[in-house]
Amino acid sequence: MQAPRLRFSTRVLLLQLAVVCAVVLLTAGTFAALTYQWLGDQAEERALAVARTVASSEAVRRETAILAATPVQQLTPEALAQGPLEDFATATQERTGALFVVVTDEAGLRLAHPNPTLLGKMVSTDPSVALAGGEETSQEHGTLGQSARAKVPVFAPGSSTQVVGEVSVGFSSDDIVAGMLRNIVPVAMIAAASLILALVASTLMSSRLRRLTLGLEPEEISGLAQDQEAVLRGVDEGVIGVSENGTITVFNDGARRLLAPASALDYSGQPLADCGLPNFLSMLDDGPQEHVVGERVVIVTSRPVRVSSHGELPLGRVIMVRDRTEVQALTRQLDAVNALGTALRAQRHEFANRWHTVAGLLALERTAEASDYLSEIMDSGPLSYPAQDLSLLHDPYLEAFIGAKSIEAHERGVELRIGAGTSVRGQISDPQDVTAILGNLLDNAITAAVAGSSPSRWVEVEVLDDHGADGGTLHLVVADSGDGLHGDGTLIFTPGYSTASPSGLDPISGHGVGLPLVRHLARRRGGDVWVADAGSPHSHGAVFCAKLPGVIALTPRFEEHS
Repeated sequence: MQAPRLRFSTRVLLLQLAVVCAVVLLTAGTFAALTYQWLGDQAEERALAVARTVASSEAVRRETAILAATPVQQLTPEALAQGPLEDFATATQERTGALFVVVTDEAGLRLAHPNPTLLGKMVSTDPSVALAGGEETSQEHGTLGQSARAKVPVFAPGSSTQVVGEVSVGFSSDDIVAGMLRNIVPVAMIAAASLILALVASTLMSSRLRRLTLGLEPEEISGLAQDQEAVLRGVDEGVIGVSENGTITVFNDGARRLLAPASALDYSGQPLADCGLPNFLSMLDDGPQEHVVGERVVIVTSRPVRVSSHGELPLGRVIMVRDRTEVQALTRQLDAVNALGTALRAQRHEFANRWHTVAGLLALERTAEASDYLSEIMDSGPLSYPAQDLSLLHDPYLEAFIGAKSIEAHERGVELRIGAGTSVRGQISDPQDVTAILGNLLDNAITAAVAGSSPSRWVEVEVLDDHGADGGTLHLVVADSGDGLHGDGTLIFTPGYSTASPSGLDPISGHGVGLPLVRHLARRRGGDVWVADAGSPHSHGAVFCAKLPGVIALTPRFEEHS
């Protein structure tokens, strides 16, 4: 069974502790080595000072010279042990705490030594430097153990060149180690404190790392980064990530295309409220909202982001931006088609009744009455729309559409009429844009007429077409009996502006989108939608005009006479 793998934060903690331990141990070891060397040097200097003192003593010089001249056979351990030189060396050793004080003759034979049995014998270490008149210090191992020692020459009385022996003084290395241990205790305490502090700091850093990574392992973070990059670049919708402090953390290409297509600025890391993006992004509530950005209608949704595994830790919010321009246009076109279908269904019953009447007259063989009835139907039209003069349109689509709108207007107490200047020679070739634009203008005019203070509620639409080398252009004029617009009417095309809202701005309910959208549709074709007259409560309501190139084709009957 495979052992469970340690978490990344745990591995970082252990690695930090290992590094700190290695540094502390290396530092402590270096300090101990330097301390040992320093204490050894101090012991050598001390041994050198004691050796010089002993070698400069007149009694030692005189006695060494006498013993150096004595035959070797007489230098027995018993005779030397009873001599004054041995007593002097012993007293010096006891007084200074040295490990040994040794005196030799010029041949290196021991004349004084802490071990009486070794008197008269050759020393264990090389005395040649001292016997040659020099001084030396070293740390060597002799018969009494490891020691820091010094060797100096002993000159004959009254001479500074004649060497009659040498003095060797040594201090035990155990004393050096003991001194080092006395000095190393504070170092050990400091090292232990350093390790404890390192443990606390590493633990805090590990905890901080877990919070920053949300408990994820590096492999998981790498996978999430790859997935995020794939998702952000693979979706058409705009995605904006915002941290808790209002800073943009994610801004994909879809968001740039929908919100700032002309900007090359890197928005990541910038405050959302001060980066130049539309202001509504920083004032979003939960739930979808509809806004107009430039020539696009977008649906913006804001959702908070939390991590439940950390006690619902808030991370910020994510904003989704979806392009609804074409959907909005198709929706308005569909609404117009539905209105037409509703009107046709409403007239179906009347149409069927008329044919039943004709069939009944024929069944009774009252052909004269049936003929008169059919003549009346032909004069008034097969369907009865409230709008008059629909025949001026000369286009079945416009007749049916405006007729359906007249039924809706009639139900709301508004008269929809055809302007006297209406003249249509062609037939609609692009009903979708015509439906969206004309339907929006008529709906707004009907609503304004209903809300107006004039007792006579009406909407008038005038339709004209002209034909040139580049195709046919449809001109629309829609007026109403409402109270008009505020100012010169330019504010009505501001994205989010709505006359249905007391403040004029209504980004939540979806109002304030239609006119910017239809203007976008018209300008996309090379045309436009504008306010010809803002109107007033004492005259008439607003007058809107639209120019739609390429939406109408000249009919054959007019082409023949052109």
